[in-house]
Amino acid sequence: MGNTTSSALSKEILEDLKFSTKFSEHEICLWYENFQKQCPTGRITPEQFEQIYTRFFPDSDATSYAQHVFRSFDTNDDGTLDFKEYIIALHMTSTGKTTQKLEWAFSLFDVDKNGYINKSEVTEICQAIFKLIPKDEQSRLPKDENTPEKRANKLWAYFNKGDNERLAEGEFITGVIENDNAMRLIHYEPLKD
Repeated sequence: MGNTTSSALSKEILEDLKFSTKFSEHEICLWYENFQKQCPTGRITPEQFEQIYTRFFPDSDATSYAQHVFRSFDTNDDGTLDFKEYIIALHMTSTGKTTQKLEWAFSLFDVDKNGYINKSEVTEICQAIFKLIPKDEQSRLPKDENTPEKRANKLWAYFNKGDNERLAEGEFITGVIENDNAMRLIHYEPLKD
């Protein structure tokens, strides 16, 4: 590999990431170099992750959403993100296929990590998403989704489930794919003027 950055990254992890993502060896090594500068311990803490999100959403309260995203990325539940978890999460959320993105979205909504989501979990994530939406944009949302509860109700309705029922990952993915509007509701997209 030839440079100190790539030699610091184990060959096994590098090969696994090349196989698991669309990133090239060069890109992975650059990401690793940056990761090491930002996180010299080799791990991202929840607090560091919240700071990253706060920079992306400076006019919003990104704390609760960042906590949920962190939880969904922390696949081994050790309370930190290592480089591999970070890169796989980056790949899934940015360049992954629609199904991969929806698998991640399901893990985001599965707050208690029991393999199912229910309406209260959908409401909790919608509340976190709403905190990202600037107040002026909230006032321009359609009437049937201008509060976290209304947004959660609208999203839950796409799955044809009762308030006390639960939803498996496959049902979630199918429901979102079959309803274009559902895709928009599962995350925050700035309104287009």
